[in-house]
Parts: sequence; C-alpha cells; structure tokens
Amino acid sequence: MVHFYGLLTLQREPVPLKSISVSVSIYEFVADVSATLNYENAEKVPLEAVFLFPMDEDSAVYSFEALVDGKKIVAELQDKMKARTNYEKAISQGHQAFLLEEDSSSRDVFSCNVGNLQPGSKAAVTLKYVQELPLETDGALRFVLPAVLNPRYQFSGSSKDSCLNVKTPIVPVEDLPYTLSMVATIDSKHGIEKVQSNCPLSPTEYLGEDKTSAQVSLAAGHKFDRDVELLIYYSEVHTPSVVLEMGMPKMKPGRLMGDPSAMVSFYPNIPEDQPSNTCGEFVFLMDRSGSMQSPMSSQDTSQLRIQAAKETLILLLKSLPMGCYFNIYGFGSSYEAYFPKSVEYTQQTMEEALGRVKLMQADLGGTEILAPLQNIYRGPSIPGHPLQLFVFTDGEVTDTFSVIKEVRINRQKHRCFSFGIGEGASTSLIKGIARASGGTSEFITGKDRMQSKALRTLKRSLQAVVEDVSLSWHLPPGLSAKMLSPEQTVIFRGQRLIIYAQLTGRMPAAETTGKVCLKYTLQGKTFEDKVTFPLQPKPDVNFTIHRLAAKSLLQTKDMGLRETPASDKKDALNLSLESGVISSFTAFIAINKELNKPVQGPLAHRDIPRPMLLGASTPLKIRCQSGFRKALPSDRPPSVSQPIRRVMCCEAVSFQVDNYSLCGLINHKDRHSPGFGENHLVQLIYHQNANGSWDLNEDLAKVLGMRLEEITAAHPAESWVSLVLGVSRTVLVVTLDLKLRIFYFETQWIAALRFKAWHYALQVVSGGKERPACGFLRLGHHPGRDLAAWQW
Repeated sequence: MVHFYGLLTLQREPVPLKSISVSVSIYEFVADVSATLNYENAEKVPLEAVFLFPMDEDSAVYSFEALVDGKKIVAELQDKMKARTNYEKAISQGHQAFLLEEDSSSRDVFSCNVGNLQPGSKAAVTLKYVQELPLETDGALRFVLPAVLNPRYQFSGSSKDSCLNVKTPIVPVEDLPYTLSMVATIDSKHGIEKVQSNCPLSPTEYLGEDKTSAQVSLAAGHKFDRDVELLIYYSEVHTPSVVLEMGMPKMKPGRLMGDPSAMVSFYPNIPEDQPSNTCGEFVFLMDRSGSMQSPMSSQDTSQLRIQAAKETLILLLKSLPMGCYFNIYGFGSSYEAYFPKSVEYTQQTMEEALGRVKLMQADLGGTEILAPLQNIYRGPSIPGHPLQLFVFTDGEVTDTFSVIKEVRINRQKHRCFSFGIGEGASTSLIKGIARASGGTSEFITGKDRMQSKALRTLKRSLQAVVEDVSLSWHLPPGLSAKMLSPEQTVIFRGQRLIIYAQLTGRMPAAETTGKVCLKYTLQGKTFEDKVTFPLQPKPDVNFTIHRLAAKSLLQTKDMGLRETPASDKKDALNLSLESGVISSFTAFIAINKELNKPVQGPLAHRDIPRPMLLGASTPLKIRCQSGFRKALPSDRPPSVSQPIRRVMCCEAVSFQVDNYSLCGLINHKDRHSPGFGENHLVQLIYHQNANGSWDLNEDLAKVLGMRLEEITAAHPAESWVSLVLGVSRTVLVVTLDLKLRIFYFETQWIAALRFKAWHYALQVVSGGKERPACGFLRLGHHPGRDLAAWQW
C-alpha cells in the first residue's frame, strides 16, 4: 500500500505547493509586490510542479528567483522559445530548473514550472512586479491581488501553445491545500485616511503620528480562494505630481534604462457645468455564455454573474437620454440582437428591451465575442450619433489579442466601455479593449459600488468631446523629454492620466525645476493644467518608474505571438530584454547546475490545484507525459399598470451609506432567482419611465413596501409627490416644490440625485444621529450647482 504524506488533491496526489506569502509596498499610487511560492516535495520521486495563476494586466514582472535548500538562483530573462528549450534541456540533463512565462494569448495569466524538485527538497520561488493603482469613483485607490483563475473557453482557432490549455485540478474552496499570507505597507505624503478590504484584515497600524505611513495584513489562515482587494483612501488624491527616477548607472545614456524616467500624474480640471450630450448610439454587448451562470465570488451568498450584469444593464438602460439610439446584443457560441438595427430610445422601445433583459439567461454556450463585435462594426453609422459600445463579460476567452486587435482597428468609429463581471474576469481583455478604443474599464465583483461605477461610465460616454489634447515640457536648455506613453486623445472628467517620459541630455544643477503643461479644448474653450517639479532624479533599486514606462510601451507593441505585427515583434523583444520586464516574447529561466542527478524515467507531474467557484463546472482533466501539456476543448415584458397619476421625478445616480450602496443594505432573500428578488433599488429602477418619471400605481407601491392608499393619504396634493424610496425603515420623499424630506434617520448617509437630463444636482450629508423630525432641503435653481445647506 502506498502511503501519502502532506496535503493531497482529490486525485490523492500530494500537493508540493504549501503556502504563498506576499509583501506589498504601496507608495502613493504605485504598488511594488513580492510574491513567494513555497514548495516542498514530500514524495519519494522527483517532481515537476506546474502552477497557473492570474495577474493584473498592468503588472510589470521584472524579477524571478529561487531559493533551493539555502541556495539562491537568480533567473535570466530570455527569448521565450530559447528559454523553453533551455528548460527542457536542463531537466533532461538532471539539472534543477525554474521557468516563469506570461501566456502567449493573454497578458494576465502566468505559468510557473518547478522542474526536478528532489524528494525532501524545499524551494521558495519569488517573483516581483510593479503596477499602477486605479482610482475608484469614491476616490479610493484599488489594489487587487488576483487569486481566481477561471477556465478559459477553448474554440477551434485557439492558440495551441497557450498555458491556458493546461487543465489543473479543481478542488472545493474548503479543501484548497495552501494558504496565503500578505502584509501591505502604505506610504503617502498626503496622509492615509483608512484602508478597507473584502477579506478580514488585522487592524490598520499607523507607523507615525501624521498618518503618512500604515501597515495592514491578512488575518491568519487565509486561503488563496478569492481575489484580495484593498481600498486605500488618501487625504489628497487628486493632486497632480511628477516623479523623476535615475537610470541604471551601468547603462549607456540614450537607452530607456540609462536615462532618467518621469511619471507624470494629472487630474484634468474639466469644468463641471458643461452640458452633457444627449445624442449617441449606445450598443450593449452582453456575455450570455455558460460561465456567466457562475457566482461573482467564492462566497456562498454571492450573486450570479449574469444577474449582476443584468442589473447593471437595467441601470444604464433606464438612464439613457431621450432621443438617442440603442441596441442590445447577447453572445456566447452564437449571438443575437434585440433589434435588427439600433432604434430610437422611447418609452415603447425601452419597455420592449427591458422585458427581454429581465428574462435574459446565460444560455448561449461558449464565449466567442469576436463575431458579434465584427457584426456591430459592419453596421451603418447613424449621423450625429457616435457609437458608444458597452461590453459586459467575465472575460473567459483565449483569443484575447484577436479581440483587442479588432477593437483597435475600429477605434476611429467608436469608444468601448468594458465591464468585467465577477472575480477572475480577464483584466487583459477588459482593460485591453477599453484602452484600444479610448474608453474606460470597470470591474464589478460585488454589490458595492456597482451602481456608481455603471453610471460613472455612462456619464463619461455622454460628456462633450475634449479636443486638441497636447502635452508640453518646459525644461532647461540641453534637456529634452521623449514621450513613452501613447498619445492621449480622450480625457474624461474625474479621470487620472498617467504619462511616462524619458529625459535625455544634460541634467542641470541642483534646485532647478521643470514644468509640464496639459492643454485641451472643450466646446471652443481652451483649458490648461500645470505641474512644476524639481529636476533631481531619485534613485530606486527596483527602477519602478522605468519598469512601468517599459510596460506602458509593451502594451502598445506586444499583441501576443500571433497578433503582433512583424515590425513590432523585434522592438517588443528588445524592449523586454533591456528593461527586464516580461512579455509574450520572453520568459524567465533559472537553472541550478549544481544539482546533477540523472532522471530515471519521466518526472512525476503535479499540477497545482486551484479553487472551484460555486456553480462553476469542472473542466476536462487530461494528462500528458512530457513537454508542454496540451488540452482538449472544454468547456415578454410584464404588464405595466395604467398611470393613476403622473409623478415627475429625478433619476438616482448613486445612493451610498458609509461607502456602500443602499442596494447592498437591503436583505436579499432570493439572490439566485431568475428575476430580481428583493433588490428594491433595481425593482424601483425597473419601473422608471424612459423620461425619468414614475407612474404612481400598485406596482410602484409594492416595490416601496407600502400600500397605494398610504401614499396618496400622506400626500393628497398630487403636485407634491415626486419620488418615494423605501429602504428598510428609511423613507425619502422628493417633492415638486423642490423640497427633500427624510424620515427615520438610522445612520449617516450620502445621497446624490440628478434629473435625467443632468440639469440639477444635489448632495446631502447628515449627521449620524437619529432625528425624530423630518428634514427639509431646498434645491438650487442653477444647473449643475450643489445644494448649499441643511434646514431643520
């Protein structure tokens, strides 16, 4: 009888990966991450262990090394084909070898091979990367340590050398045999207000009285079963800045890594009172593949992805301006459109689309997005209505670079706004298609911030076009700036711009300053943002700014092994090798030549298991004896009551309580039902008319948890009633005489309401105490102006 020691998979195979430890250093809006995978061979035969793991598409991996039984082995970045050959050759010669490569079909999946791990031997494999942190709607910086790698749909034209073809064992979350520990240190000269997470954390420890440095860590025993998200709130997050970093001393001037590099951060001060566009062709492309039936996360109370996507789509559909055009596509192995061509947005067309959205299911098979995209692009344009494409998907595709290429080819005729639905959504696809078309991307992994993210995206698509964007540098004589970032053609209000540049020439004496100016034109008016900075580059042993600049350049040139034009392949390869940042054309290879034990027969192969999300199907598992493993393909609207009275109202842009949407405070009794369960906010939006009003009838009263007689008795004057929201014991009433009445305060809350045409806005902030009386607040009569004060 064979005895197994240590942790086992469901196939009774020992798991050589024992734990993962991560150290995160965040300075302002850049994260430097060191992740160590700790292996131990508890078997009596030598092993080859393969671990597939996700990584954010914006990550610049610049270091890979192994510590084997006390001996440190530093990897070298090589041409990928050469690295693969050297790896196989080393294994066949009895050496110990380590290989780290980015997937050739997607920039957000990596494969780590540990070859010839001897019985009883231990190995700690460490990779390091840097990345920019995106800015959320509420001003939080978002850091995500990805853990969930969903199966990617394989179709007949999929790349055969993709590491995504490896089908690793899948185990229930509670049986995942390795743990994760993470410590994050955060530094900001502006001060750190708070740190939040979707996972249990230790209490935030401030390292100084001025709160400019803090440290948090994951609670002990955390499993690597979900994406770890940190939301970091600074006191000042919108301040423009320039970071100047010294080049490598041994590198010749004139090279990217030899000259100083600059990272410029701008928050363009686009005026708030500019009127929004009310025209446009809005096409919503909805993923209806089988994987959308999976839960949003590994938590057993998690909403299904298709449900979250439907709720987001309804919110956007109800918020479209009158007179625009729209259409909805569903795609999977095939695709279908709601209308033969885009139709004008009216009450009738909205109701027809809404009825079909409510019945929408994840029932179209695989994830093939390229065909519907091509069909949309072939359609005739509507004069005066620019195309705005909204894509909803969990991103489980293997033709990522082909899709991005198609979007880039058609970038002149549209903008693409993408939504990644659920944990494990491909950041490479979601961010790539948005970047290629000048749009923006959002990731929806839970109920929190879903509404604000969706409406922020819609507001951006409705913004007036910013034109004549230019960046100018004012530097001392003999010094010039070479732009490394792609030319900026689109700017959105509230968006942060990151720009990289290489400074060439003679650096001036100390205490000299430079200046960068961002200019743009909006509706005939010219605007300018400036930032002045000292011209004294600071050293950084990790060359963070240089690596990020190289990654930014690689994202414009590297479109995968098959899709990258021949003219860019050599540039991408050379840039990757010079900067040390991995790409589709390179891989890290480390060989321990001191270990020279002939291998008796093939190595025992161990694929490291990964967690299974609830509701996700188990992909086909196949085994190969040697080489790089291959895999087979896996994988009517309800009646509306006649209006009893017309209720003129405003549109809900966002409702938040302590940074969580009101929607999230409601008790969801039926999260997995085909309808919308107990989600009152979505139900309320569902009953909203195309022009932004509600019909006061039994359906609306039922959503509010009230009887129609109670509402009419409380407000007999028809002209007074505008909107009634019932959430728990909190009732909000907005009246036509522009007064806001709030009953039963339970907690501190923030509410933002706007008229559908975006002509009025108000913001309300109350104290955290219950108030027995109702509050009154008068709405100003100036478009776009915030309300002045409370009146009690």
